[in-house]
Amino acid sequence: MKARSIRRVRIPAPANAGGTGDTEAAEGDGGIRLKPSAYVTEDQEPFMGVKVRRRASLHRAAMGDYLDVPFDPYLMKILSKQGDKRVLFADKVLKFTGTGKMKRRVLMITDFAIYIVDPETNALKRRIALAAVDRLCLSELSDNFFAIIVPSEYDCLMANTRKTEIVSVLVEATKSRSEYELEVAFSNRFEYHAAADLVKEVQFEEVDGGVKTKIVRKIG
Repeated sequence: MKARSIRRVRIPAPANAGGTGDTEAAEGDGGIRLKPSAYVTEDQEPFMGVKVRRRASLHRAAMGDYLDVPFDPYLMKILSKQGDKRVLFADKVLKFTGTGKMKRRVLMITDFAIYIVDPETNALKRRIALAAVDRLCLSELSDNFFAIIVPSEYDCLMANTRKTEIVSVLVEATKSRSEYELEVAFSNRFEYHAAADLVKEVQFEEVDGGVKTKIVRKIG
């Protein structure tokens, strides 16, 4: 029997994370398994009362802009076209497409919107107004995944080692623009619209040595 191929994508750990290893996402047999970096320990603290956090995320200094956006003419051109100037967060992420592929993208958050940019072509792939975001979905485990739920369009599933900072920035930015606080929902199973007519479920399971993540298509 021919063995199934496994595609591996490296999710770089931040230089100031305090650990020595990267997080590795291995896709194969219908699931994605995350191998934790060296700084994941059993001594973990809750995030927002529920989330299990890595030790590094508890002590990591938040920088916000990890890409030096003001010195990137392509990113600045994208922002200036929209009239945005203040960058609250910028970093590279992995974005999961409707077909299940993982694409490297640049994620920028301003006080008005979320920008998703293709770093190879410097093309703006999507702009999401903060007012359009309904909630954020995360697991209760120590992983890199988060989903941005946008009911008026379609949702966005991404992975980044600075997920805690991204969530905090989005909550604060939304609060500053409106009177409501953005909901952050925790569950080891949550659904999201990968496209307008395509619903998928993300399933998280704690296994030996890490967290196994499976993304399945919902039928009916």
